[in-house]
Amino acid sequence: MITARAFAKINLDLHVTGSEADGYHELRTTFQSIALHDVLTFVPRRGPFVIESDDPACPTDGNIVARAASMLWQLAERSGLPAGVHVRIAKRIPVAAGLGGGSADAAAALRALMRLWRIRAPRNQLQETAAAVGADVPFFLQGGTARGRGRGDVLSALVDRPRRWVVVAMPSFGVATKDAYRWFDEGGAATLKRSPYKRVAGAIGRPLQGRHSRNDLQAVIVARHPEVGQLIDALTRAGASQAAMSGSGSAVFGLFARLSAAEAAADAVIGPGRRVLVTRTLSRSQHERLARPELARK
Repeated sequence: MITARAFAKINLDLHVTGSEADGYHELRTTFQSIALHDVLTFVPRRGPFVIESDDPACPTDGNIVARAASMLWQLAERSGLPAGVHVRIAKRIPVAAGLGGGSADAAAALRALMRLWRIRAPRNQLQETAAAVGADVPFFLQGGTARGRGRGDVLSALVDRPRRWVVVAMPSFGVATKDAYRWFDEGGAATLKRSPYKRVAGAIGRPLQGRHSRNDLQAVIVARHPEVGQLIDALTRAGASQAAMSGSGSAVFGLFARLSAAEAAADAVIGPGRRVLVTRTLSRSQHERLARPELARK
């Protein structure tokens, strides 16, 4: 039996640079690992490959973890379909929040199943497999702070930023990634020009000077869900050095230098239907150590 932790991310910046014929979008973004995580347990057991979760919102049929297992099985040139493993997902990263929970789970599955199935593969092959599973998955094999280009799968490691406490606030609703990009395509450029939620200083990969960081998807989400903008403003008023929506939403984050300030801000933004938590950023070395699969006692 093997357990693996799957750590969430926030997007410190996200710029949509274009769209492709197949409907995917080209991005430039800055990923940052945070300590919020799911825990996946892989139990060898006769029968088909099965996934279960303690969160009803987490799909078990068609789960990205099953896709990761299938891609890894093919990489090892093994016949048939993956079988003989029961996967339990203790879900702590909210679904449809822009925190990368599904992709993080897929990366954790790749690590754990390589160990369980005794598969060896060069790092570049594993990265290619991860990208085939999902655009964000390669980042979750690396962690820390990184610049993402293309679909987010072309990565450049960045120098770890100073540790920050992170307040993550999630409204009662989620946002589907495909909806966020569709709304952007329908009128995102015009909405972005009118939006107060723009990056006011700093370039991708450089220290951000503004208290709002640019996320090109943010304006179209705020236009449909004003609560997202209200949360950003509330975290800024509470003293966040940076506040923004993560990814395609709906989660919002604020960065703080001191735990006491983060806890006070969390208290300030709590409200009916909202989930608010305090976590911290992870360096690349911390992510590598903490995400390493471990043998678990029964």
